[in-house]
Amino acid sequence: MMPDARKRRVAEAAFERVRDQLDANTALGIGTGSTANHFIDVLAESKIDFLGAVASSKATEERLSHYGIELLDLNMTGTLPVYVDGADEADPRLNLIKGGGAALTREKIIAEASRLFICIADDSKRVDVLGTFPLPVEVIPMARSLVGRALVDLGGDPEYRPGVVTDNGNIIIDVHGLSITDPKQLELAINQIPGVVTCGLFARRPADLLLLATETDILEFTRDA
Repeated sequence: MMPDARKRRVAEAAFERVRDQLDANTALGIGTGSTANHFIDVLAESKIDFLGAVASSKATEERLSHYGIELLDLNMTGTLPVYVDGADEADPRLNLIKGGGAALTREKIIAEASRLFICIADDSKRVDVLGTFPLPVEVIPMARSLVGRALVDLGGDPEYRPGVVTDNGNIIIDVHGLSITDPKQLELAINQIPGVVTCGLFARRPADLLLLATETDILEFTRDA
């Protein structure tokens, strides 16, 4: 099965998990990237009436608006019942690396504001130890060199992502060469570097439910498993 077909199937599976929660008073959090886009497509095609969505990026806002889905402000919605998003890597404890699409900060904010975080991906994203995918770090531009040196001290090989400006007006540094055996501690250490907005480790607030599409099935993992 081609990758897009897997993404579509796992998006459909996520929709089935949230369908019963959708009504005129329900606000959803929706992430960024190709798999999240499939979820938006499935949501729109369902024609189910719900309040609207808090988007994690301008790109997601544009896709939601294309379908006429109401854009909501997180400051007005309060706690969200569900957040659906993809990931670049997921470990057995449902810690994630996110940020390949440079939306990690807003994604982390929405995840924190949600009672249930459903992560959707294909089975290639499941790993025993995080770090094969370079870890994105959002950085205030003037701190680029400072943060880079600090990331070297933490054992990484930082690389500036050229030509990328986040929706928050910042830059991305991708950190290669990491084997992340203690994701929560590394997340804390990186986030404490002056100039770092946040890093793409979702360990302090991991996913609650991970849905993975294989060639033939949808695999389901929870943090309690």
